[in-house]
Amino acid sequence: MENLTSYISISPEIRFGKPCIKGTRIAVTDILQWMASGMSREEILDDYPTLQDIHIRAVLSY
Repeated sequence: MENLTSYISISPEIRFGKPCIKGTRIAVTDILQWMASGMSREEILDDYPTLQDIHIRAVLSY
């Protein structure tokens, strides 16, 4: 089983310490809010090409 939390980092210098996808400034809460507003995984991945499906799975498991 993959350690999905390894795709998430917390740094006080990035987004005031909010949990983010490693190597990006995209916060866990951003992805959750997009999904809650009705965006599909495919739409998120199309809009943010730096993200991969594994990142969304990491957010959902976080």
